[in-house]
Amino acid sequence: MITAIVLIKTVADRLTEAAQEVADIDGVAEVYSCAGDVDLIAILRVTNHEDIAEIVPGRINKVAGVLDTDTHIAFRSYSRQDTEATFSIGLE
Repeated sequence: MITAIVLIKTVADRLTEAAQEVADIDGVAEVYSCAGDVDLIAILRVTNHEDIAEIVPGRINKVAGVLDTDTHIAFRSYSRQDTEATFSIGLE
């Protein structure tokens, strides 16, 4: 499974509608509204890179109100649980 994080800038008066439309796209797992340099963050979970190439320019960028996207592909996931498990191997 490939995870991509898409940072999305929108026009202010279409933020809620754009977020819902993006969330309804197949391959989009979650959409967050946020403060800062971007308006929305979408998490994509797909089986191959070609899916990202279709979803971002082919679907997300065509949602009314979306001004710009910046896509980041994740290589590895880290969590506190993973870190603790790594350092506790063989320790009782």
